[in-house]
Amino acid sequence: MSDSGDVKGSFDGRFKALRDILAANLESGEDLGASVAVTVEGHPVVDLWGGWSDEGRQSPWGEDTITNVWSTTKTMTNLCALVLADRGLLDVDAPVARYWPEFAANGKEGVLVRQVLSHTSGVSGWAQPVTVEDIFDWERSTAMLAAQAPWWEPGTASGYHALNQGHLVGEVLRRIDGRSLGRFFAEEVAGPLGGDFHIGLDPSDDHRVSDVIAPPPLDIDLATLDMDSVAVKTFTGPAPDASVANTTAWRRAEIGAANGHGNARSVARIQAVVANGGTLDGVSLLSPSTVDLIFREQSNGVDLVLGLPLRFGIGYGLTDPETFAFLPSGRVCHWGGWGGSVIIVDVERHLTIAYVMNKMAGGLVGDLRGFSLVTAAYEALGL
Repeated sequence: MSDSGDVKGSFDGRFKALRDILAANLESGEDLGASVAVTVEGHPVVDLWGGWSDEGRQSPWGEDTITNVWSTTKTMTNLCALVLADRGLLDVDAPVARYWPEFAANGKEGVLVRQVLSHTSGVSGWAQPVTVEDIFDWERSTAMLAAQAPWWEPGTASGYHALNQGHLVGEVLRRIDGRSLGRFFAEEVAGPLGGDFHIGLDPSDDHRVSDVIAPPPLDIDLATLDMDSVAVKTFTGPAPDASVANTTAWRRAEIGAANGHGNARSVARIQAVVANGGTLDGVSLLSPSTVDLIFREQSNGVDLVLGLPLRFGIGYGLTDPETFAFLPSGRVCHWGGWGGSVIIVDVERHLTIAYVMNKMAGGLVGDLRGFSLVTAAYEALGL
């Protein structure tokens, strides 16, 4: 079923509420341009998009429009690590230094791969001095991470690895496989699955990228901050302005924690391989036992960086009764991005739900626009 109004695409009739929510958000201005997708048993049942790809409202958000999804990228990066684990090339219980010897410096010899994948490594950002330009330089930025000391005892708590998780995971991957994170993802994950998602954007795709619209600045009194806290050190190590995502340098870099470009369709498509037990349309990336690794709880408590109660498995967030109370119980993993993007991967129900937009709100790992779409999708399924 298609819609001839501002919202375009298709949806199974059960999911009309998602179309209505997206239309209302576009009408009200809460969204400028956005996309929503749902897969069940790997099959698309919702594929909707609408609005504008530019702030001047000159170019419609099209079927193949993509944008920077911020931390939703982490689910793609960590999927790459799970692919290596499934192939027996990466042991998530091994020290990072087994694969990246330089990382053992400054008391990090005991940091485990699964701690990097679950934000519990103690290395949640770059130590000062560091600039956003530094993280565009892979060799320089990974060497900086290898040299510094952890900011808390690894494994004792989570501290969200906001911008650097992709560098940590990506360097382990590169030491094992030889390819960069972006190339590995393109050749081993996105390519085989037919997913239009990119970590490090080719210039040939620039014409269809929608710039992100930065959220209002946070009202923070610097005088009240503990500049030595894990949260402040993470968010200032470095501290990007959201508009950096609209620069060529950002798009070309491989920032596996934050600069993935895609839309809801591609996010839902790729993560459907996880939701369906590791195999999708004849492409097998993970065994069921590797999917099980995701649900090995690594931390459960107030995150040192985000200040929210969070529960992490290996590579993904897990359901919890507080911060993500709208998600059902069971084998459900998820994450979201600064400003609003979100991906839900429901292994129990073989379901993915994705929302990707260009107008950022204030949330760091999703916001109410996406969460309302997720709730509506579950209600459409009678859950």
